[in-house]
Amino acid sequence: MPSWTDALRFAFQPVVNLTTGATAALEILARPETGDILAEAHRNPELDGRLAVLAFRAAARKETLLPLHINVFAATLADLGGIGPLPGAIREAGRMPWEVTLDIVPPYAHVPQRALLEAVTALRGQGFRISADGIGDGDVPLRLLTDLSPDLVKLDASLLGRPAAVRAMRTLCEELGALLAVEGVETERQYAAALSAGAQLAQGELFAPPARIPVADVYVPPRSPAAAPTARSGPFVREFVRPAALLPVTASALQVRTLLTGSPDVSGVLLVDQAGAPVRSVHRSRFLLSMSGRYGHALYADRPAVKLGDAPRTVGVDATAWEVLDVVAVGGRDRASDDVAVVDRLGRCVGVVRLADLLRALAETRVEEAAGLNPLTRLPGSDAITQEADRRVAGGRGFALSWLDIDHFKQVNDGAGFAAGDELIRSVGRALQEAAAGHARVGHIGGDDFLVLADETGLGPVAAVLDLPWSAGGRPVSLSLATVVCGPGSVADHRQAAAYLAPLKKAAKALPGASWVLGRAGLPGYEIRHGSGASWAQAGYAVVEP
Repeated sequence: MPSWTDALRFAFQPVVNLTTGATAALEILARPETGDILAEAHRNPELDGRLAVLAFRAAARKETLLPLHINVFAATLADLGGIGPLPGAIREAGRMPWEVTLDIVPPYAHVPQRALLEAVTALRGQGFRISADGIGDGDVPLRLLTDLSPDLVKLDASLLGRPAAVRAMRTLCEELGALLAVEGVETERQYAAALSAGAQLAQGELFAPPARIPVADVYVPPRSPAAAPTARSGPFVREFVRPAALLPVTASALQVRTLLTGSPDVSGVLLVDQAGAPVRSVHRSRFLLSMSGRYGHALYADRPAVKLGDAPRTVGVDATAWEVLDVVAVGGRDRASDDVAVVDRLGRCVGVVRLADLLRALAETRVEEAAGLNPLTRLPGSDAITQEADRRVAGGRGFALSWLDIDHFKQVNDGAGFAAGDELIRSVGRALQEAAAGHARVGHIGGDDFLVLADETGLGPVAAVLDLPWSAGGRPVSLSLATVVCGPGSVADHRQAAAYLAPLKKAAKALPGASWVLGRAGLPGYEIRHGSGASWAQAGYAVVEP
């Protein structure tokens, strides 16, 4: 009698890294030829666990080195407290649990949340990575999502039509330390929307449809500057991680040679201990050169590969590209092309980054930043400030938004000439940048107007710029500063913050000489912190109607 497994086939769909354009992993999808085995697996946790094992073995038979994504129902984990025989199957195939991401699939209704969280904790302890699947099209409660603290959040492409929701999810992922993926991407327009929202990974028919044989190449549309995500303090390493070729530290040189010659795209092999921590790094070219030399095979084939490796270069998964360059800069020039191992919080290798990817991204970042710089001061424009304000709003964080300008600047230009006026603007920009270094962002929005975004505790150094001796063409000049403090939840976006700031700007300009007016979003009145009749001890107030 034929078994239900005889009618079961598996397909592979790439998970694409949107930064590098490379395949980051393969998701294994069950494709029954008859019946509805998936619906039955939803009702039968033991059957779902068996499907996970079969999915893994299907991938193992393809001898792919890529990390794998295996689907498992939330109810299965809550019921079984794990995934049954899957860990044993992984060990038998010579793979490691941290090369497998478990995509937890909805529905979550009627799933005991405590049991699910306990199962996920146990799986993490074994080394598995966790993905929350079907977000936006499923029923996962937001509180449960944060409690799961997944390594990856998979967002349904239908949400791309709601940019605010996607940006909010990206902010949540940053807080959780998770990557954001979009699944079901079918058009280049959806791809561009995923990029602009800051997604790091994606999968869908646009890149490659599910196939019985893992595809070697995927289609990735050309990136336009407008579609690129806004640079943050990164770019971050996790956006550039490529799959790592891993072998146990006990591997022989012959095993390494077999892997390298059978995988021409692999630039090196990492030898890891039983916990998955990198011990030695074997560079492709240097290793093969040693093996191909006279007597090389006879000398090295049966010897441990660690003898031909170097100490690994490692960075944490939360590092920035700039930190990777610092790591690469240490050591000899002959190692400049070595891959850098990326490790998680437990020191386990989760992949590698290549120097070429980082340099390309950093160059693009600089080009994008340069395009938005004011040609006079080389400071970013208002977009950089307002986008950061919106990120803080979405993340539930407070901020202080300040506007500063030069009093009676037209008279400065008319009396001292435009060259003196330009030099004054540059000097004010430099002073603001130096005062804000490390704790605020400064933007030049045109003419003699500047924006500063900071925490309220960082306003002192910015306000100190008012007391510097400013002049143009030998004539004394004063500055005006207006600040609106926006506590968490007090504004909906940067536009509302700007609306509160506008009357404060007008009030500051009405005061003679150098002045600073501070108000709080949603509250009437303002405080004169610098100006005629004001002091730090006794402040004046007036009614502000934003």
